[in-house]
Amino acid sequence: MSMLEQIHSPADLQGLSVQQLQALCGEIRQRIITTVSHTGGHLASNLGTVELTVALRYVFPSVQDEIVWDVGHQAYTHKILTGRNAALPSMRSRGGLSGFPNRHESPWDPFTVGHASTSISAALGIAQAKLLKGEPGAVIAVIGDGALTGGLAYEGLNNAGRFPKNFIVILNDNSMSISRNVGGIARYLAQMRTKPSYRKAKTDIESLLSHAPLVGAPLSKLVKNTKTAIRSILYNSTLFEDMGFFYYGPFDGHDLPTLLEVLRNARTIDHPVLLHVVTEKGRGYTYAEQNPGAFHGVSQFDIATGEPAHKGGETFSGMFGDCLCRFAEQDPGICAISAAMKTGTGLQKFSRAFPRRFFDTGIAEEHAVTFAGGLASHGMRPVFAVYSTFLQRGYDQIIHDTALQGVKVVFAVDRAGIVGEDGETHQGVFDAAFFNAIPGVTVLSPCYFEELYQDLRRALYELPGVVAVRYPRGGQPFCPAQFQPSGADWALYGEAGAPVLLITYGRLFAQACRAQERLLHEGVRAEILKLNQIKPLPAAALDAAQNRQAVFFFEEGMRCGGVGEHFAASLLERGFHGKFFLQAIDRFVPHETVAQALADLKLDSSAMVQIIKTEWGK
Repeated sequence: MSMLEQIHSPADLQGLSVQQLQALCGEIRQRIITTVSHTGGHLASNLGTVELTVALRYVFPSVQDEIVWDVGHQAYTHKILTGRNAALPSMRSRGGLSGFPNRHESPWDPFTVGHASTSISAALGIAQAKLLKGEPGAVIAVIGDGALTGGLAYEGLNNAGRFPKNFIVILNDNSMSISRNVGGIARYLAQMRTKPSYRKAKTDIESLLSHAPLVGAPLSKLVKNTKTAIRSILYNSTLFEDMGFFYYGPFDGHDLPTLLEVLRNARTIDHPVLLHVVTEKGRGYTYAEQNPGAFHGVSQFDIATGEPAHKGGETFSGMFGDCLCRFAEQDPGICAISAAMKTGTGLQKFSRAFPRRFFDTGIAEEHAVTFAGGLASHGMRPVFAVYSTFLQRGYDQIIHDTALQGVKVVFAVDRAGIVGEDGETHQGVFDAAFFNAIPGVTVLSPCYFEELYQDLRRALYELPGVVAVRYPRGGQPFCPAQFQPSGADWALYGEAGAPVLLITYGRLFAQACRAQERLLHEGVRAEILKLNQIKPLPAAALDAAQNRQAVFFFEEGMRCGGVGEHFAASLLERGFHGKFFLQAIDRFVPHETVAQALADLKLDSSAMVQIIKTEWGK
C-alpha cells in the first residue's frame, strides 16, 4: 500500500517523519498529474503548492484550523489530504468533486471560492467570527501573487492588519497568475526575492536598534525613525508592515523542513503575520515547468508528451482575436485590454502586433473597465476582452465609468452562457440580465463566426456608446444549410407564419433548429425567431411575435431580469393575447459538461420539443 492510500485526514500526517512527508509529496504530485490528464483541470498551479499544503495541514491538522484558498485552483492537494483522494477522479464531472473548494462539499472547505483576491477578506471574517464566539482554531489565507494584483486583496490587507489576534496570510509567489504577472506589485515582489540577505539583516539590525540605550524622548523618536528608514532601505517598500503585518520571508516554498518550522513559529505569534513563500508553478512535471501558462488550465492530455488528447478547432476566442487585429490594422485608435487573460481571450496575436495598444491590467477587472472609460473619453476605441463570470466584478464601473459617461467602450464578453466543468463560480449566465438594467447599452449575441465579425464591426463603428458582444466558449455550433448567418439584428427561420414561434439567441439557435425539425415531423408547425441584438429589443422582432398563438422563449441566461422577461413585458405592452412560455435559468449551475447542463436546464433540443408539445397541446 502506498503512503498516500493511508492518508484519510490531516491527522494521519502526524506520525510521519520529514523524509516520509517528502516522499508523500512525490506521490501526491503523481496523483495530480495522472488525475488531471484524464479529467482536465488546473495542473501547474496545483503542482506548485504540494509542499506548502502538506506543511500547512501538518502544522494545522484540525478541521477547526480553517484555510481559505484564493481562487482555489491550487487546492487539489488540500482535497487529497482531507478525505477526498478516492473521489479525485470524479472531479469536475456531474455529481463528483468540484474543481474548487466548496463549503457544501466538505467541512474542510470553509469558504466556496473561484474568483481571485477574495481570500483575505473572507478569512478575516471567519477569524472575527471565531473571536466573537470564542471558537478555537487558526485561520490562514493563502493568496497568490497574481491575485495580489486585485484591489480587493488590499482592502482585506488594510483591515486585517488591525486584527488583535493571530491571523496568517501566506503569499504564494510564483511570478504567475495565469499569464505572466505585470505591474508594480510584480516588480516589488521580484525585488524582495532578489534580496536573500534581507531576513538576516533585518533580524540583526532590529535587534541592535531595539537594544539601543535611550536618553529621553528625542533619542527614542530618532531610533524609531531610524528603524523605519532602514526597513525602507531593505524592502524598497514597507507595504505589508505599514498595513500592520509582521512580514517574514521570502522562503523556499518547496523546502519542507523550513516551511514546517516557519508555520510552527507563525502560529505562536499573537498578531497578523504575512509569510512570503516562493514556489515554482508546474513543479515536478517538465512540460508544466517549461510552459506554466499553457498548463494552467488543461483538458485531457498525454502525460508522456504533454499533448492534448483532443485537438481543438477554431474557437470564438481565437476568431475574436483575429477579427480585432483586422480592424486594428486599419484603425490606430483601437486598444485591447485584458485582465490577466491574454491567452484565454485570444489576444496574444494582438499583443504582439500592437504592443503599444495592448494593456494587461492584471486581475483587476474594476480597474480595467474604468481604464477603458478613460481611454474612450479621449477618443480611443478600447475593447475589453473578459470572461462573462469575471466581468461581474466590474459591474459598478460599467454603470458609472462607461455607460454614464456616454463613451465608446466595447466589451468582448467571452465564455457567455454555460461553460461546463468549472461549475457555479464560472458559468457565464448573468451578463445578459445585468446589462439589461443599464440605460444606453447595446448587447449583441452572435451564434456564428461571421456574426461575431459583423457584430464587432458594428460595435466599433455603427452603434453608439457602450456595446457588449457576448459569445460562448469553444467553436461555432450546428448551422442549417438553409440559414445564412449575418449581422442582422434578428432573423426568422423555419415555417413562415407558423402559429408557434420559438425565440432564442446565441448558440441555443442551433438547438432550436434541431427542435424545429423534430416538431415538423411530429405535426407541429413552428418558426424560429433568432435574436442577434438582445438589448434593446428590435421593434420589428416584437412585431413578428405579436400575432402568434404561442411564443416559447428559451434562454441560456438568468430568468430574472433576462431577455425573455423583457420580451414578454414588451409583448404585453403591445396587447399580446397569445400564450407565452419562458424557459431560462433560476439557480446556480453545477459542474458538468455543457451538454449535460443544457439538458438538466431543459434548454437542449429534446427539452424544447417536449415543452412545446406539452404546452401547445394544452
